[in-house]
Amino acid sequence: MTQTLTLRRPDDWHLHLRDGDMLRAVLPHTATHFARAIIMPNLVPPVVRGADAAAYRERILAALPEGSDFTPLMTLYLTEDTDADDVAAAHASGLITAVKLYPAGATTNSASGVSNFDKVAPVLDRMADIGLPLCTHGEVTDPAVDIFDREAVFIDRVMDPLRKRHAGLKIVMEHITTADAVDYVRTADANLGATITTHHLVINRNHILAGGIKPHYYCLPVAKRETHRLALRAAATSGDARFFLGTDSAPHTDANKLLPCGCAGCFTAPNTMSILPEVFEQDGALQHLEAFTSLNGPAFYGLHANEDTLTLTKTPAAYPGHIDTPEGPVTVFDPMMPLNWSVSRD
Repeated sequence: MTQTLTLRRPDDWHLHLRDGDMLRAVLPHTATHFARAIIMPNLVPPVVRGADAAAYRERILAALPEGSDFTPLMTLYLTEDTDADDVAAAHASGLITAVKLYPAGATTNSASGVSNFDKVAPVLDRMADIGLPLCTHGEVTDPAVDIFDREAVFIDRVMDPLRKRHAGLKIVMEHITTADAVDYVRTADANLGATITTHHLVINRNHILAGGIKPHYYCLPVAKRETHRLALRAAATSGDARFFLGTDSAPHTDANKLLPCGCAGCFTAPNTMSILPEVFEQDGALQHLEAFTSLNGPAFYGLHANEDTLTLTKTPAAYPGHIDTPEGPVTVFDPMMPLNWSVSRD
């Protein structure tokens, strides 16, 4: 039985760090284990221009603990007014690694997102020309579409037409939650990849709703049926290079999670690297853990895998139930199972 695993240090290909006091409180929990992360741009106001991304990057670097070697990979928030020249300049300078598409109203701070895809076609064409990936929040926001069907409908209405119209564009379907998305990515060409979160490998919609509402398991895209969770597990643990880790770790204070209209998001940054080996071991796939956490993402983005390593040891791991921030406590995701893998930096 495996007692120790050494992995190339992982990256997080979908992360929310917020700003200000919250940024300073949550960033160390990612920087402890992860070497790089794709930083989401849905601040208020959003990160829409290269100058915004440069300023946000400086705030992130200033918030890092002394001696940290974490690298934020910046993104721009795609709007119908996005300037293709500004995007290209930010990419050429090395400032940004991707552009993020939010359908307007899809999730937290997405009001500035895209409704008319014709208006962003010139930006997407330029991105295809320069090799800049598009990250997508894959849900439609049509109120007539059931919330549990929004990802599948997005594939038909938005993703498939977008890929046909911009054939050379590299696209990441972020935080996929359905067997529909898994199947779609598996049958696509090499320009399409997908991130899978820690929490969607663990919870289904019963964990949110059965026996009373559990706000700390409420996320967007919302967790689906157990059959979909199992499809995500099969994809993540398969070693398939098209699937890689994006935690979508999204801190909200408990006060904001517990409102009558509470915020969506699970805060998984502290304990992801102890949860994932449990998942992979349960599925008899520890040999594919490094691919999912550390190899597939860099390969898709055209980056080198990290040279430094983490060691996972088969000893019980303990994490706090919440972290304290100046804005209030933030609950850490509870995977509802013992965590038997401890993490150390080499």
